Amino acid sequence: MASTDARERVSLPPMTQVAAPKSPRRTPADKHDERRKALAESALRTLGELGYARASLREIANNSEFSHGVVHYYFNDKLELIVFCVRYYKETCVHRYDGVVAEATSPDDLVARFGDKLVETIVEEAPMHRLWYDLRSQSMFEESLREAVTQIDKSLEDMIARVVNRYAALAGTEAAIAAPVVYGMFDGVFQQALLGYLNGRDGALEDLRNQVAGLMPMLLAPKA
Repeated sequence: MASTDARERVSLPPMTQVAAPKSPRRTPADKHDERRKALAESALRTLGELGYARASLREIANNSEFSHGVVHYYFNDKLELIVFCVRYYKETCVHRYDGVVAEATSPDDLVARFGDKLVETIVEEAPMHRLWYDLRSQSMFEESLREAVTQIDKSLEDMIARVVNRYAALAGTEAAIAAPVVYGMFDGVFQQALLGYLNGRDGALEDLRNQVAGLMPMLLAPKA
């Protein structure tokens, strides 16, 4: 005779396992973009060393882990690759100073942070800046470069404007000079510092810090 526990035992259905959520499947377009970005990162090293004129698609491939055929599959020609590379690089570059804007607690603090960041980017990424100035000059002769260069220039102008406007706000006033003019000033100062650094000129980076410190107060309107 079965025990009372056995008679009263309820048969339960087997537990259903809940499948773990699947990660979103990458589309062919996603994979294509990822490969183009990987190619851009590789190509930027060669472009930064050789410059626009000397770097062919084959030369770029020879200095990377990708074959010439792979590079040519993703980019029709050198110009398309270079435009993509510079856009890709500058997308990161234009946000480099967001921390300066967000973290500065006084006008002097912002000036010091801004100067240090400008120096840091020259030391760490001089070949990329050299490539940028090369391409900007080439755009005067190469019409197909102009649209990309103009858009990147505007993004850099906006970046500088954010820094100066934050500086003005911390100082209790506002910027007194139009953003394109301010950008031209800082671009000139930065380019001269870059040239000095590439030529091994002593004091080039410290001069940049001092020039930034001297220039910033001149951009502000007098306090009311």
